[in-house]
Amino acid sequence: MVVNVINGKLSEKEQDAYVEYALKHSEGKELSQLDIKLDGDYVDLTYHFNKVPFERIRRITGYLVGTLDRFNDAKRAEVEARVKHSMKVNLDANH
Repeated sequence: MVVNVINGKLSEKEQDAYVEYALKHSEGKELSQLDIKLDGDYVDLTYHFNKVPFERIRRITGYLVGTLDRFNDAKRAEVEARVKHSMKVNLDANH
């Protein structure tokens, strides 16, 4: 993890204490960088997290799926036959 100290200097022990605090308060997330901005008696912490990969899940023909690769021919045909609806947005303020 990268620790950046801005507007001053901190000892290794102080930096470690802020890192420990940040890890404690960002449980379940992977911290990649911590910016410690010194401002007189105050300290601002800015957390930077690693991106978490996710898979898009959609509801298709009654099933929650990410991809169609496990559908049989009948389900694939059902997907192809779906009516896709669109939403018309009226931007006219008088309506």
